[in-house]
Amino acid sequence: MPVRSEWLGTAVRLALAVVWGWAGLAKVSDPAEAAQAVRAYEILPEGLVKPIGYGLPFLELALALLLVVGLGVRLVAGVSALLLLVFIAGIASAWARGISIDCGCFGGGGHVDESQTKYLQEILRDTGFLLLAGWLLWRPRTRLSADGWLAS
Repeated sequence: MPVRSEWLGTAVRLALAVVWGWAGLAKVSDPAEAAQAVRAYEILPEGLVKPIGYGLPFLELALALLLVVGLGVRLVAGVSALLLLVFIAGIASAWARGISIDCGCFGGGGHVDESQTKYLQEILRDTGFLLLAGWLLWRPRTRLSADGWLAS
């Protein structure tokens, strides 16, 4: 059973890496658009919008790379879980306050017509990603990982 669990963990690790890689790559080429997506939530002071909007794609890409390599899996899963909880809270906050935005999770973002919002789907999607991160927090040992190679 442990071998199967390690292979399942590998699949989970790589799936979460794809999510972070996709999100980071979608935003890294247009940091101003990423900052606009952060601004649209109307949560952060203006002085934090650019640093977070410009920095978030690089954090997402770093998480993706570490997951692909399998280095610091439990730590990366913890950071992923925390980041996903922040995303879920931000989306729920925008929804509760009646702000009509696209989440900007995979590029784009900003204000949209109320009929174009997809808050429930976005929250459910991010909750699914949170479950992946939770699995890796619970069972960080995976196959084909730098962590496993360093432990030998």
